[in-house]
Amino acid sequence: MGKRILISETPQYVGEVVKLSGWVSLRRDHGKLIFFEFCDRSEKVQLVILPDKPEVISIAKDIRSEYVIDVIGLVKERPRKNESGHIVADNLEIEVMELSIISRPVGELPIDVSQSELHLNLETLLNNRTFVLRNKKIRAIFSLYSLLLETYAKACRTRGFLEIKTPKILSAATEGGANFFKIKYFDREAYLAQSPQFYKQAAMSAFERVFEIGTVFRAEPHFTTRHVNEYTGLDAEMGFINSVDDVMMELEGIIMEIVREIDARGKNELEFYGASIPKEIAIPKIRLSEAVEILKKEYNKETDGEDIDSEGEKMIGEYVLKTYGSDFVFLTHYPAAIRPFYSMPSKDNPEYTETFDLLFRGIEIASGGQRIHEYEMLIDSIRRKGLDPEQFKDYLDIFKYGAPPHGGWGLGSERIIQKLLGLGSIKEAVLFPRDVKRLTP
Repeated sequence: MGKRILISETPQYVGEVVKLSGWVSLRRDHGKLIFFEFCDRSEKVQLVILPDKPEVISIAKDIRSEYVIDVIGLVKERPRKNESGHIVADNLEIEVMELSIISRPVGELPIDVSQSELHLNLETLLNNRTFVLRNKKIRAIFSLYSLLLETYAKACRTRGFLEIKTPKILSAATEGGANFFKIKYFDREAYLAQSPQFYKQAAMSAFERVFEIGTVFRAEPHFTTRHVNEYTGLDAEMGFINSVDDVMMELEGIIMEIVREIDARGKNELEFYGASIPKEIAIPKIRLSEAVEILKKEYNKETDGEDIDSEGEKMIGEYVLKTYGSDFVFLTHYPAAIRPFYSMPSKDNPEYTETFDLLFRGIEIASGGQRIHEYEMLIDSIRRKGLDPEQFKDYLDIFKYGAPPHGGWGLGSERIIQKLLGLGSIKEAVLFPRDVKRLTP
């Protein structure tokens, strides 16, 4: 037989003999007929083995769920009845002519992944990750995630951003603090990148607009539904901006392009989770200080005035949805005390910065802002943070030789999927998550 085709291509071959390869997800016996629900990466289809094929039946008799098989068969329309009782042909089946087993499971299956709903706790789900990924509802998460990555890259390129890849093994922790992983690098110590921040600013100074889809490592001992220690960041940096508003406007445009594309191409995946697409409306902007007042007035929630916690973010998300009809909100002008040293101070009050967080359905998915581009101002800011400018010599060289006003963002890809589908934990949106206790599978 010739070249294998995908199940999704079979409608083009009705009445013809084709070769298919894939997994058996379910077996049903009806009298002398044997039926298999059969799937590959594209779709699923029903196989039927008729009693006049004894050589095929002899092979099929032991086949069960998750056997990997090759099939040669006739593509036929399967007659069905509609509501009026009339016969319609709205589906296909493959009448098997030849069958061969490629591989078979060893031992009992740990989970029945053919079920539409897997009622598993998170630990069981992740401990059996490699097998559970065969479930069509679980696969839908990562089909949508792939669409997110594709659309983000496309949207950036359309806007003139150049894709870059920055190093993840560094000689010093990018943002200082204690949330970095230290590793042995030959005869010295090195660190896993907490952010591509310094390198994307360096690239911006040459290419003006750059973006990266890359791994980020954070050594934060969190035990929450929204944190992991290794995630995929969607970063960007853009030069020659007039203000932080330019950065937010560009990010908003990209977010809305992602929303449109998922709405157009991800309907099947969204339906698995009963998920709704965000409305495409202008994203409201609220100063952090105003958000603090809203929490106090609307929810009787007190904060320390410098930031809001996860509960506060959720409340602000509810308030913005009720008030503006938006699933997104920019919180702006964070205090300099809680922002990195490279954050541009606000002209009207240098105690605050030209920075923002982007919340989606009550959770932070992005952080960004305008950066300091003047050499001497940056040195002063480093010193005010109690740091030594000599430790940032390579970084300072970017600005020593001239850099335009610029800004950018870091966007957490998995959190977008988590909130879009309403997943209980971000770990469900990570193919093989890494947290404080998990290094396998």
